Amino acid sequence: MPSDQIQWFPGHMAKTRRLISENLKNVDVVIEILDARIPLSSRNPEITKLTEGKPSLIILNKASLADPEQNKLWQKHYTTATTACITVDCLTGEGLNKILPAIKELMREKLERYESKGMMGRRIFAMVLGIPNVGKSTLINKLSGSKKAKVENRPGVTRDKQWVSTGIGVDLLDMPGILWPKFEDRTVGENLALTGAIKDDVLDIESLAMIYCNRMRSLYPDMLSARYKLGDMSALSDLGDYELLCLIGKKRGFLISGGEINTERTADMLLDEFRGAKLGRITLDRG
Repeated sequence: MPSDQIQWFPGHMAKTRRLISENLKNVDVVIEILDARIPLSSRNPEITKLTEGKPSLIILNKASLADPEQNKLWQKHYTTATTACITVDCLTGEGLNKILPAIKELMREKLERYESKGMMGRRIFAMVLGIPNVGKSTLINKLSGSKKAKVENRPGVTRDKQWVSTGIGVDLLDMPGILWPKFEDRTVGENLALTGAIKDDVLDIESLAMIYCNRMRSLYPDMLSARYKLGDMSALSDLGDYELLCLIGKKRGFLISGGEINTERTADMLLDEFRGAKLGRITLDRG
């Protein structure tokens, strides 16, 4: 699938870049939320450039849906002298208690200076960034104990910045989700579409399901086989991605008149089950 088919850059994305640049001086730390299932594809390279010089906490959200071994590898990959990386699941709340200690460690020297000047208990200001539909609003609502940030299971909901207080001594500046103008790597755009970061109507659903079949037969063939009762995956190596999609539809009994496979229904089912972790814990990106 040509990469130029996977572009999504609404006008408000350019506005968000300006908001980030204008407000960076008002925060102590940047919190960047990634999707643990696609920790490379969900990292906007523009955010890294725009926030250069600020201490950064990378949160691998939806970690309970991702491969635990890959979670460890990506945490190690993203941890540097000025960047910490933790795993969290915003829906369940798992790992949220790691956020404040990680921020305090990143800001240790600055906090010590504040304390030496008698500024004990000064609130910390953090900018929350990430691509659309990665869980920013859910995280903010969990930390604030309210529903101040609008949450919907579709990309591009938050359109303006807003400050939100939390009970952990950190004020959060919630910024709209930001994608980048062009995906140089086709795989990045495909992974964003698979996880729902790009609206489903941007891509043909059957083509996307074929991409998913290709990823799964390569990375998690046993999971795919077990879920859809495909048997020995090595025996299916000659099947193309479309034929594999059809086989899964046949196994599920998704037939229409004349015995044809309902590939659209099969594609919808495959993506729903991937996003709902019905097959198991899956990470599509490899370092």
